[in-house]
Amino acid sequence: MASTLVDEHRLVAPDGRPPRSTLSDAGRFLAGRLRQIGIFLALLVIVTLFQVLTGGALLQPDNVSNIVVQNSYILLLAIGMVMIIVAGHIDLSVGSVAAFVGAMSGIMIRDWSLPWWVALVASLAVGALVGAWQGFWVAYVGIPAFIVTLAGMLVFRGLTQIVLENQRITGFPQEYRQLGGGFLFPGLFPPETSILDWTTVGLGVLATVLLVGSQVRGRRTRARLGLDDEPRAWFVTKLVFAAVVVLGLTYLLASSRSGTPIVLVVLGVLVVAYSTVMKRSVFGRHVYARGGNLQAAQLSGVDTKRVDFLLFVNMGVLAALAGLIFTGRLNSAGPGAGNLFELDAIAAAFIGGAAVTGGVGTIVGAITGGLIMGVLNNGMSLMGVGIDYQQFIKGMVLLLAVGFDVLNKRRATNALK
Repeated sequence: MASTLVDEHRLVAPDGRPPRSTLSDAGRFLAGRLRQIGIFLALLVIVTLFQVLTGGALLQPDNVSNIVVQNSYILLLAIGMVMIIVAGHIDLSVGSVAAFVGAMSGIMIRDWSLPWWVALVASLAVGALVGAWQGFWVAYVGIPAFIVTLAGMLVFRGLTQIVLENQRITGFPQEYRQLGGGFLFPGLFPPETSILDWTTVGLGVLATVLLVGSQVRGRRTRARLGLDDEPRAWFVTKLVFAAVVVLGLTYLLASSRSGTPIVLVVLGVLVVAYSTVMKRSVFGRHVYARGGNLQAAQLSGVDTKRVDFLLFVNMGVLAALAGLIFTGRLNSAGPGAGNLFELDAIAAAFIGGAAVTGGVGTIVGAITGGLIMGVLNNGMSLMGVGIDYQQFIKGMVLLLAVGFDVLNKRRATNALK
């Protein structure tokens, strides 16, 4: 009877090891999540490598804060870009749009004497109009996004130079500059009286609690609905890893004399909001459906033209926000701002697991890809690597990431045959 129960429930093999089917099921589960696992492991390996090569300089608190601030606008662009790529499009104009909006904000403040907050709101509206303009040609005229945004890259770069008259604008209000380079409640916990910035600690602990709570609640909901779910051991491991990463970043930022960058708070709110939209909203499902199979999505009643239009409006707003952050951080708006931003955002999306053919990609993956690019830039700069070699290495990383995606798909297709 005991042997029957053991056999029926497949608890252990006669030699005490897990049965072969359990091991093979675990292997298939991990293989199915190779894309998600690989990107986080890659980030961990790269951070560890540069931490060793730079003699511990990479993870110094002030340098970690610099990495966040210096790459914030690329991470913002990566959020919108991965949504565009999931839908099967591409946007080559985001760098020029960011530069144009930054220039317009400078004109509004300097020449039109608008209050800084009015200039910010108006600049975001300009970004939305730019996105609507490009979305109209893509969604309703039917011109491929590659052509429309290539034209937009030239048009808005030209407009940037026109409105600035090929000159740099500087001297923005302090409140405006806080968005790109400011910190949350500076001086509230001065280093002379406190070893940590307790505002940062509180935000980090709150973020960890909310992360764990949302994941546990989601797992319980899936279990109640009878949906297939991941093994408990993997769920706990993933959750512990995420909590350790968040708390580790919290400690490093809290150890810095500056505290929490305001742009990190903005970025965190946007990541949560857009992840929720892509995972749990009807619009998010329509984006994946449109990128996965356009004809099937149309036959299912998805208004793919509306989806495309809204995606480009959203991209325009995010590009505008990135332009404001970049301009505020540098305290200047110049005709050459935003150069190659689009390539960094596209690289972040693809390194983060987005598929070239569309239908696959996540917000968190794109952020992770952007962090990989940021750590590569920062680590190589600390080592004194020239910009020529930096470009070469980043290009190879992008090529290998896309190549890995293609090989992974090919292997999955062969396994189904």
